[in-house]
Amino acid sequence: MSFVYEEELARDECLVLLKSTRVGRVGVSIDSLPAIIPVNFIALDGSLIFRCAGPSRLFRASCGAVLAFEADDYDFDGLFGWSVLVRGFAQEIVDNEELEIARSLWLDAWPLGERADRYIALPQTLVSGMKFLRVQ
Repeated sequence: MSFVYEEELARDECLVLLKSTRVGRVGVSIDSLPAIIPVNFIALDGSLIFRCAGPSRLFRASCGAVLAFEADDYDFDGLFGWSVLVRGFAQEIVDNEELEIARSLWLDAWPLGERADRYIALPQTLVSGMKFLRVQ
């Protein structure tokens, strides 16, 4: 029999964990219904940055909206895992200096490639997370 222990993570721990992975999920409202969309991202200077295509539903649903973002990971044996939730008011990066910084980052946008021509910043306004330990 195994037991699972849950432990709430401090904000600083959550931010460190976000920097350790590159794939997360954005929760948005599309046509008045919830949608979860996987994205590649980078945690940088208090924001999460991800790319999307300009005419996409994700782009239209993200700009100027409150988003939920979740990333998680676990070890190979499934004994340790974590999940971090970030919520905030997302904006397209339009400032030329900030846009150049965003473009200089290695930020994949699989499978969109170069069609992902827009950069979205989600401030790490509300951050929470959980750590999970399974004991055999």
